Amino acid sequence: ENIGRLLDYLDKKGLAEDTVVIYSSDQGFYLGEHGWFDKRWMFDESLRTPLLVRWPGVTKPGSESTDMVSNVDFAETFLEMAGASIPSDMQGQSLVPILKGKTPKDWRTSHYYHYYEAGGHGVPIHYGVATKGHKLIRYPAPIDEWELYDLKKDPQELRSVFGEPAYAKTTRNLEKELIRLRKELKVTPEK
Repeated sequence: ENIGRLLDYLDKKGLAEDTVVIYSSDQGFYLGEHGWFDKRWMFDESLRTPLLVRWPGVTKPGSESTDMVSNVDFAETFLEMAGASIPSDMQGQSLVPILKGKTPKDWRTSHYYHYYEAGGHGVPIHYGVATKGHKLIRYPAPIDEWELYDLKKDPQELRSVFGEPAYAKTTRNLEKELIRLRKELKVTPEK
């Protein structure tokens, strides 16, 4: 209702055509999915967040994108929209081309996730890589376990296929991508 009020206000005041509206949020809490509560896991229920954009004259109304974007892309997007330069040491990429309906050929095909804090939430430290088709999750010491999900066959991520021979090549490729992303993002190595 409040977003509707905001959009109505922009229309009534004649500001809608000159205003970019971006709606996103923090990830949601589990309500028993996977037997969990909280929100810090790499499963899609807490990994995914909403992102809606209204940019009159630029983003086609009603259009949808399946490109992999992240909240680390927001600052670069805002800077480009404002005509400012984007510092080279920022980790995200501007969403402006995607919002214009033109995904760059070199756009990301994987996403790195890392939860660092083991403590009162009951969520262990874990990290991993997600692609459109698979998700590889690493739980380092003291657990020392891996999970692999085939997101096409198991979109609810209920059965790990890590270690199954049919997924050996996929596992190797995702492990390589995970190493690449950790190096690119300068993640501290495991001890």
